[in-house]
Amino acid sequence: MNFEPTEEQQQIAQTIRDFGKKAILPHVMEWDEQQEFPVDLFKELGKLGLMGVLVPEQYGGSGLGYLEYVTVVSEIARFCGAIGLSVAAHNSLCTGHILQFGNEAQKQRWLPKLATAEWIGAWGLTEPNTGSDAMNMKCVARKDGDDWILDGTKCWITHGKSCDVAVVIARTGDVRDSHGMTAFVVEKGTPGFSGGKKENKLGMRASETAEMIFSNCRVPAENVLGEVGEGFIQSMKVLDGGRISIAALSLGIAKGARDAALKYAKERYQFDQPIASFQGVSFKLADMATEIEAAELLTLQAADMKNRKEKMTQQAAMAKYYASEVAVRVANDAVQIFGGYGYTKDFPVEKYYRDAKLCTIGEGTSEIQKIVIAREALR
Repeated sequence: MNFEPTEEQQQIAQTIRDFGKKAILPHVMEWDEQQEFPVDLFKELGKLGLMGVLVPEQYGGSGLGYLEYVTVVSEIARFCGAIGLSVAAHNSLCTGHILQFGNEAQKQRWLPKLATAEWIGAWGLTEPNTGSDAMNMKCVARKDGDDWILDGTKCWITHGKSCDVAVVIARTGDVRDSHGMTAFVVEKGTPGFSGGKKENKLGMRASETAEMIFSNCRVPAENVLGEVGEGFIQSMKVLDGGRISIAALSLGIAKGARDAALKYAKERYQFDQPIASFQGVSFKLADMATEIEAAELLTLQAADMKNRKEKMTQQAAMAKYYASEVAVRVANDAVQIFGGYGYTKDFPVEKYYRDAKLCTIGEGTSEIQKIVIAREALR
């Protein structure tokens, strides 16, 4: 396998670097401190084709593949993990679910607005008491004539308050029945659909995380994605792609932290020499370089398999698990290299450190990834 970046990938990366220096980098700490979700920025990213990376051109998207998508998410995350997270969630979860399981009319209705970021998307699976235990969900949908009535709460939802459209998984059958859940598309303004509490988070603070509340929310049957009862099965397939997203996000955060540490290690002098010349520091940089390279190869392998429509459940879980843990280790070592300065908000590595941890939790914890990897290995 040859994963050398193509000319198109190099152009995408350069476009993001140019845009990020002007539109993201100057505001990173302001957004972080204020927990501001910068909606206007995502409209600009939409104009660049970065909010519908995988969406075919006929629906207003960029029509690119997963290798290009990894480039997009990782390059944005080098500037800000929170912005990278929101781009990933919008592309792979909400938009990705409709792209993968919507019928032609549904794709025509929602994808053009999502692909251009005219509409911001959300995806609702997690509930207050059912994190990894999704089959025990309490949010229910009951049939009422030609409509469905949704009742319940979703939590930890990226863009839960600000979204214009959400894909929501609700129980339509028995508890713990893998065929007892259904996916619905719910638009902002639908009576009974509202945003709830916005979470006050350790990191990823510019990416909105909030509750979605459904109270006697009436949704027409035409908003059902795929078949009734297939929502959980669909979600597991969506999460396979989503894990590539988090691997790419982790990769970008790790590279950003590594770049900052490398630059500082060359510039910071102690005992009349740059600290990069000390073995204790240089070995940390060596570990960073090796682990980032391995994480990138795992991520690109999963992306390549996804492009070729091969089963990649295990590879996506491996990439997500390893890359997210690498991001945490690299960010931790970057703070250590900066010493006391690394613990302050005047330097960038403390934010990489805070942002990285989410990658080991979101879209399936590291422990869940191990379960998936082991299950596939034991087949």
